[in-house]
Amino acid sequence: MHLTDHLPTETVDAAVIGGGAAGLNGALMLARSRRSVVVIDSGTPRNAAADGVHGLLGLDGLPPAELLRTGRDEVRRYGGRIVQGEVISARPADATVDGDLRFTITLADGGTLHARRLLVATGLRDVLPDIRGLAEHWGHSVVHCPYCHGWEVRDTAIGVLAVSPSSVHHALLFRQLTDDLVYFTRGTDLDEDTRARFAARGIRVVDTPVAAVESADSGDITGVRLTDGQAVPRRVLAVATLMHARTDGLTGLGLPMQDLPNGMGRHFVTGMAGTTSVPGVWVAGNATDLGAQVGASAAAGALAGAHMNADLATADTDAALAAARPAKPLQKSGPPSRTGNQLSQ
Repeated sequence: MHLTDHLPTETVDAAVIGGGAAGLNGALMLARSRRSVVVIDSGTPRNAAADGVHGLLGLDGLPPAELLRTGRDEVRRYGGRIVQGEVISARPADATVDGDLRFTITLADGGTLHARRLLVATGLRDVLPDIRGLAEHWGHSVVHCPYCHGWEVRDTAIGVLAVSPSSVHHALLFRQLTDDLVYFTRGTDLDEDTRARFAARGIRVVDTPVAAVESADSGDITGVRLTDGQAVPRRVLAVATLMHARTDGLTGLGLPMQDLPNGMGRHFVTGMAGTTSVPGVWVAGNATDLGAQVGASAAAGALAGAHMNADLATADTDAALAAARPAKPLQKSGPPSRTGNQLSQ
């Protein structure tokens, strides 16, 4: 939990839904461009359980909470606001104001925010397989990304819990990190060619279904219990989660979504710089790029924020031009003009 700013009553240039790396970097770009911006942060980042952010140049190993705290401070330094809250509704206004777009965002506590542009940076929700004892180790002994957590679990006894055909590639990536790897098929198909490739790399395959994950009194994972009663000792389990973009409160925007192959997840559809088919709405980070790490999400947020500022600059110029044009004088009524036939008479 962090200190929260007051929700402004006036219409702001941009509202950012989501206070992770993508949302904060988008807000930073907007605030540095002297745009009024409000970040609505639910305070539930995807990587909250992780010990550190990895693979981020210059900040490798930094605790996620510290990264976000620093990011919030930087946004506030340029006049941006960070509001703690849950969005229950976001929708376009029924009409434009002076030809420009408007959006209304409603929070769970009844607060309302009006904005000209909207950046959705809600991130995603990881869904783990329903295996007894698995979820409580998420982010520590249960990992999903070899680039985020691989170095920290190197040279340990790792088990890969298959969830789809894509788990085969997952296993090969984790094989780079340890010589002791077991692949639990969990009913997924594994053809003979793949089995041969696994055997060549020294990856043991277990086809017996998994019943539970077991752990010691210390809380560390000790192994996997199979349905036949056998225990396979493991210290770390890797699993590719189902990844679903967080959509709570956003249905009113009508943003298009798309499924990943093999049922691996669902995300918002975006174009260049996070643009969407809904005018005035951008999406950045894991809500649209499910595989993006912190650095990529932050970069996408920055690009979206710059694109939003450019769009606002165009709208501001159009409004200024319309205001500067003199009103057309009303034409005075008078006698009808003579036609050519009248002049010839």
